[in-house]
Formats: sequence, structure tokens, C-alpha cells
Amino acid sequence: MSTTIDSEKVTIHKSSEVVYNYLCDFNHFVELLPPDKISDWRSDFDQCSFKIQNAAIIPLVKKEVHPVHKIDIVSGEKAPFPFTLTVHIKDVDNGCECHLHFNGEINAFLKMMVMKPLTNLFNYMADRLQKVHSA
Repeated sequence: MSTTIDSEKVTIHKSSEVVYNYLCDFNHFVELLPPDKISDWRSDFDQCSFKIQNAAIIPLVKKEVHPVHKIDIVSGEKAPFPFTLTVHIKDVDNGCECHLHFNGEINAFLKMMVMKPLTNLFNYMADRLQKVHSA
């Protein structure tokens, strides 16, 4: 069953190029995740993985980039279900607007358990992206 989640849109007072370059390096993703809810962080420029508290390991792999406006990410080999996560970056006055779009193949039982935590996670990541770039 296909499940989609969109994070809140956040406005960042930096250029889309600055935000895009930051997000293209997956070593930075640790700054976007809740430190009290993740462990076993591993990363390099094109991929990262982490364990969510009391849950599965989540591997993220950069699939395709569309310079300065979109980054397509896919689930890695050991993900609990296949998914894509797309970061959208749009130019606006005084900076850019960003949001995350998730699409996963989650069965109905698992969907009931993960929908709210995933929505909260993507909103947290968008909020952190805004905070990291307002410093």
C-alpha cells in the first residue's frame, strides 16, 4: 500500500544553492535528526544510515540530484520497507522554501504504527533545516 507524507514547508533565508549543497552531503543529515531518538549513525557523501529508537535501521541513499531544486533519496538495502524521500527546494523572495515528500510501500498494519512518528520526523527535519541555516 502506497503511503505519502509531506512535511511542513519551511522558509530559509539562504539561497537554494547553499541549502542544496548542504543537503547533497549526507554527512550533514545527522544535524537534521533528533539526537535522543537515533543511534548507530554512519554516513558518507552519498548515503547515511541510523537506527531509530526501538525500531529499525533506516538507510538513505542519494539516487538522483536536480541541481539546486530537488534531491531524490531512496531506501537502502536493509530498510524495513521500500521508500523514496524527495527534498524540494524552491526559490522565494529572500531565500528558498523547502519541504520533504515521502512515498513508501507500507502495509496497513505497519502504517498505523509509523504514520505519526514519520510525519513528526519529517516535520522535525524540515524545522532543523531551517534552524541550521538561520545561525
